[in-house]
Amino acid sequence: MSRFAAPSSVFRPIFVHVMNLVIQSLAPLPVAHHKPLLALARGSSLTPIDDCSIRIENAVPAQRADLDVYCGTHQLDYAFIGAGRALADFGLVAMDMDSTLITIECIDEIADFCGLKAEVAAITEASMRGEIKDFNESLTRRVALLKGLDASALERVYEERLQLSPGATQMLAGAKATGLKTLLVSGGFTFFTERLKARLGLDYTRANTLEIVDGKLTGRVIGEIVNADVKARTLVETCAELGIEPRRAIAMGDGSNDLKMMAEAGLSVAFRAKPVVREAASVAFNYVGLDGLLRLF
Repeated sequence: MSRFAAPSSVFRPIFVHVMNLVIQSLAPLPVAHHKPLLALARGSSLTPIDDCSIRIENAVPAQRADLDVYCGTHQLDYAFIGAGRALADFGLVAMDMDSTLITIECIDEIADFCGLKAEVAAITEASMRGEIKDFNESLTRRVALLKGLDASALERVYEERLQLSPGATQMLAGAKATGLKTLLVSGGFTFFTERLKARLGLDYTRANTLEIVDGKLTGRVIGEIVNADVKARTLVETCAELGIEPRRAIAMGDGSNDLKMMAEAGLSVAFRAKPVVREAASVAFNYVGLDGLLRLF
């Protein structure tokens, strides 16, 4: 026997991470789904969490492909979560703003007041899908189209069009009650993030500042543009300030600009997201609200 070989009598335990499967529905989940889902997941037992969700213990992650088909057909969201994981294991929830914490893309709605919504929205969509690789260029191009617009349009977008995403209030309340800090980090604008910070009691925000001169937009952004790298850096710096590792952060987003931030976090949530983001995230919510986060634990 080679002197480097381990003797056959040495026992090396293999640690298997036990996974639970959480399945959620926007509407009450019919009991008829319980048996097929338990069979598909090859789990040991099933427990209802509430009317809209169930937990399957000892589920098999290799069953993702089958679960994808079944859950997609019935508009269910599913997530594999390590057994014993708790929301209190985390210290920070970091959120994108546009199309994540809120339902709109603010820049598209601002552009509507110049009659340019279609042009700006097309650039926004291509950027979020990852087709425009340079976010700085994408944002600069879109903001330039707003030049000369009266700044009162921003207030109108906030008052008339901005709505929180379903479940946002409940998710934030649950996170705060568990002791997590909150970070809103956006490639959008401080005009909106600061108002949401005050309204929702958020701990930290980071976004772009639109230049306004004599009550009108100049078509320029002041300072460093909050792109994918800056979002990731902001998450890491906020964790450092809180004295926690980035793996104790949860990151939620919908577009390619969120991918680097999500990669830094210990848990990433794709919320009604572009395909590239759903594929990269730990968890995808395609149907349920942001409060789906609370049911995972």
